[in-house]
Amino acid sequence: MAVLRIEDLSVAFYTYYGVARAVNGVSFDIEADETVGVVGESGSGKSVTAAAVMGLIAPPGAVTSGRVHLNGRDLFGLSADEWNRVRGREITMCFQNPARALNPVLRIGYQITRVYLRHVAGASRAKAREHAVRLLREVRIPDAEKILSRYPHQLSGGMCQRVMIVTALMCDPALLILDEPTTGLDVTVQKQLLHLLSDLRRKTEASQWLITHDLGVVARVCSRVVVMYGGRIMEEAPVDRLFSAPAHPYTRALLVSIPQVSERNLLKPIPGAVPAALSIPPGCPFHPRCSHRMDVCAVADPEFATIGAGHRVACYLHEGGESNGS
Repeated sequence: MAVLRIEDLSVAFYTYYGVARAVNGVSFDIEADETVGVVGESGSGKSVTAAAVMGLIAPPGAVTSGRVHLNGRDLFGLSADEWNRVRGREITMCFQNPARALNPVLRIGYQITRVYLRHVAGASRAKAREHAVRLLREVRIPDAEKILSRYPHQLSGGMCQRVMIVTALMCDPALLILDEPTTGLDVTVQKQLLHLLSDLRRKTEASQWLITHDLGVVARVCSRVVVMYGGRIMEEAPVDRLFSAPAHPYTRALLVSIPQVSERNLLKPIPGAVPAALSIPPGCPFHPRCSHRMDVCAVADPEFATIGAGHRVACYLHEGGESNGS
């Protein structure tokens, strides 16, 4: 059974200027002990999808359709008190820019241990502190005991990111969501963090959902990739197959736009820009920027075609796949 199952999820924001449809009919699963990467340009709906799964969409936003199950449990059927027991215990999220996500006026030790004290019945402060020190050492933070007495501004970006990961892992969750975990980190720290995430998955057996725009990060740590654009899924495939045989024009454009070491390979940016959620075009949202667009692309949404084991794509170029359906 899948740890997380998202079915036909849609999220809208009701603004003065109109309805911003940020997520439109998103469906995918995350299996046990699996790392899934969700990629796409900024504004594709990646983070909003995660926020909806965490129950963090607040007015003027709303989940307009869909279901989300965590280990078979319907998350959207939970009360506020039930959400508070699930969030942080069974499913956790590391947000973008950890230095801002951490409270600047509270010591690191308090911020880490209060998660454990809230969710673990009968836990003492001494036990919570001991658990925090052990996890800090596991993420290779030196002088773990001293770190607990410091404030966020006294730590580097990479250290803050590791503190956020420790906070998320304090209660041994079934699913860890990481939103752009390598943004703002230098290359050396990025490499260390990616090794750390792989090691943690093996040790904790927690499934991981990695949100990023960096396909290099995906290639290193993910087993499966979901490509989003305009609030929809364009393609989903095992990571090896996505890189060796990308099927959607958007996926291929993303791969071609990656800088190459050779000076002879010029950058090939994708023309145009991601549409605003207030003005998602009809049909395939990528068709205004697509060099393979056909008349039908601007009229109706393409259905998913399965073109290989675990490989599906929403594109009229692949209507003759092995089977159609969502």
